[in-house]
Amino acid sequence: MEVLIEKLAEAVEFGKVDKKSPYPPQLRDQDGALELTLQALEAGVTPSSILEDALIPAMSRVGAKFSENKIFVPQMLMSAKAMGASMSGLKPYFVSGDIQTKGTFIIGTVKGDLHDIGKNLVSMMIEGGGWTIVDLGVDVSTERFLEAIDKYPGAYIGLSALLTTTMANMEASVKQIKSLHPDTTVLVGGAPVNETFCHQIGADFYAPDPQGAVDFLNRKAS
Repeated sequence: MEVLIEKLAEAVEFGKVDKKSPYPPQLRDQDGALELTLQALEAGVTPSSILEDALIPAMSRVGAKFSENKIFVPQMLMSAKAMGASMSGLKPYFVSGDIQTKGTFIIGTVKGDLHDIGKNLVSMMIEGGGWTIVDLGVDVSTERFLEAIDKYPGAYIGLSALLTTTMANMEASVKQIKSLHPDTTVLVGGAPVNETFCHQIGADFYAPDPQGAVDFLNRKAS
């Protein structure tokens, strides 16, 4: 079982989605995250152990390497894709309650902005860290964020913007969320966003990279 966990963590860290995936070259023709997850479950490894002993450590290493510029967006996307393949095998256990997540994270790109790569990376990293993700997609109005907050009480919120022109929409959304739900923790991110802007608009946290958001949420959950 320990060998399966190690192989699964390796597959996720290096982006081996399934056996037919040609990437990465050193794992060509070997089982990927999907097969190894199913094998682990069949061998009696608990879903919680798969998450806590393989997926979370692997994605943590990926996040650290990305933060240190040792890997870049394409490699990170492959790792996230491999993690997603593994998570697909674990989904029934989340639904049944066999896996307890750390909490719920609602994320979306703000109104007027259709960019989603950064948002998707953050979503995948946070999900790989043991959280339930509610992805509202792109061009998300303040009203949709508020509806999601009402539907998932106690959830954390993440707003993404890639355009300087949509930073005003981010500010409006954050201020209205904070006005109606002052106890809700709001994270912001995106290329034009910085720490100063985060404080200016009343958000709680700014992360320059996905791992920063994961680390912040994990501190809040502990």
